[in-house]
Amino acid sequence: MAEISIKLGKNLKRIRTAKKLSQGAISRKLEVHRAYISGVENGKRNPTLATIQKLAEALGVSADELIK
Repeated sequence: MAEISIKLGKNLKRIRTAKKLSQGAISRKLEVHRAYISGVENGKRNPTLATIQKLAEALGVSADELIK
């Protein structure tokens, strides 16, 4: 389980930085605390499938792009 969390976090950070978005910008779109986004990026949080879908929409990518 930890491996997929780390992979999700790395993909989230890679896509977010490529689109020049801050953690704060993503957290405001999802209406969560910035520390939550940081936790996901660091593999310390395990978001639900619904949250992964919201993250993908906020980044303008598909959910499978985040978890591949």
